Amino acid sequence: MVRISIIVPTYNERDNLEELFKRISGSLRGHDFEIVVVDDDSPDKTWEKAQKLSKIYPVKVIRRKNEKGLSSAVIRGFSEAEGDVFVVMDADLQHPPEVIPKLIERIENGADIAVASRYVKGGKVENWYWYRRLISKGAIMIGRVALPKIRHVRDPVSGFFALKREVVEGIELNPVGFKILLEILIKGRYSRIEEIPFTFGLRNAGESKLSQKQIFNYLRHLWRLMKWEGEIDRLVKFSIVGFTGVIVNEFFLWLFFEKTDLGLVLAGLFSYELSVLNNFLWNDIWTFRDLKNVPFLKRLVNFHLASIAGGAVQLAFLYGLTYIGIPYLISNLIGILISFIVRFIVSRHWAWG
Repeated sequence: MVRISIIVPTYNERDNLEELFKRISGSLRGHDFEIVVVDDDSPDKTWEKAQKLSKIYPVKVIRRKNEKGLSSAVIRGFSEAEGDVFVVMDADLQHPPEVIPKLIERIENGADIAVASRYVKGGKVENWYWYRRLISKGAIMIGRVALPKIRHVRDPVSGFFALKREVVEGIELNPVGFKILLEILIKGRYSRIEEIPFTFGLRNAGESKLSQKQIFNYLRHLWRLMKWEGEIDRLVKFSIVGFTGVIVNEFFLWLFFEKTDLGLVLAGLFSYELSVLNNFLWNDIWTFRDLKNVPFLKRLVNFHLASIAGGAVQLAFLYGLTYIGIPYLISNLIGILISFIVRFIVSRHWAWG
């Protein structure tokens, strides 16, 4: 039988602990488990209440006086836990303890990481305002685009998950903010991840931790993980290749228009195609040289589609923004920037995969 360590980071969660521990114990009856509470010296003395309850439940209390932060608390919990399987969850009862056995079952059946997901079939969120839903979905969309490794995970920012000890053992985790799962999905050692649905409920007590600072930290975290994964370097290379494409396009437009009888339209089409081929070859050789999982011809076709999509976006912004009164040169510049992002995303995710 595997030993399970439930890692619970806390800050001012005193009023939730008794029900939380009771429900965890009821859910894991027959299992070998411990509850590791990592408290950031809560003013309401959450740590003190946890210590009292440790006489009834298998609770280990870690009181941190000089550190703050949910993610660092989870990492401290990993270092202190004795289990073979770690479960991470909040203390506010929005993560129902009754789901833990389902996560453990997936781990016992071969998954390295099991995520309690709000966004797979059967999962849901209760009583969120529309803007909270929008922030959550937007954060996930941005993360899946920025970090292709997680693009098949429906809820990569879930705070409720289980994993084998080996996934994080010996791994240096250094997340910004509170999305520790994102860090684990990028840096951890695993081959199989599964998601199970759950209902993200209402807080039992205390206050929500979401703030503008946390949103900013999430974006900082994504940037750092993109650098760690090499995606920022790839973006820079893609930009350089794009600049060579502009030179190729300009040169051959001049050559075909000035030195042949093709006319401006055909000269433009031929020079555009040569610039696309130039960009494809350099990206294939340099930018995406480690990502040739798609056959050559399919990569070429998909890159053309990326170029067409980028061109369509550029024209849409040019005409749309000009129509509402923005000067056409500024509109075109905005269109170029947006189309560059579109080209990179389509190329990264579909042309080279």
